[in-house]
Amino acid sequence: MTESTKIEFRYRHISQVRDFIDLAGILFPGNRNQRHAATCILFELKWANGIVPNLAHMESRYRLSRRTLQRARAKLARLGLIEHVSRFNARYGGQEGWRLSGRFTGGLRQLAEAADGWRDDRGSDQREKEAALLGVL
Repeated sequence: MTESTKIEFRYRHISQVRDFIDLAGILFPGNRNQRHAATCILFELKWANGIVPNLAHMESRYRLSRRTLQRARAKLARLGLIEHVSRFNARYGGQEGWRLSGRFTGGLRQLAEAADGWRDDRGSDQREKEAALLGVL
C-alpha cells in the first residue's frame, strides 16, 4: 500500500515538531524527494543573509530535479512558509528573490485563536446563525 502524500496534521505529530526536518516530514509525508528539497530550501533561506535571488543553484548542489524543487517550492509558498519578493517592492530596495515568510505563523495563530473562540458561547445571535447553518448543511 502506498503512503499518502497529504499533509499529516495530527495533534500528536504537531507537538513533536522541533525543527525544519520534522516540519518537512509532516508537510511531505509520502515523498522523500520533495521532503529533501523542502528542507534544502528552508535551510538555504535560513542561512542566507537576506534574499536568495534564485533557487536554481540548489539543483546541482543537492542533486535535486528541477520538477521536485519547483513542486516543493510551490507547496512551501502556498502554505506561507516562504515568499517571493518582487523587485518592485520598495521595502527591499529593488532586490528580487525568495525569503522565509511570517505568513504561516500568523495564519496558525489566527486559526488557534479562532478555535479557542469556537468553544465560547457568544450569545443567542451566534447560536441562531449556527442552527441556520446546520439546517442548510
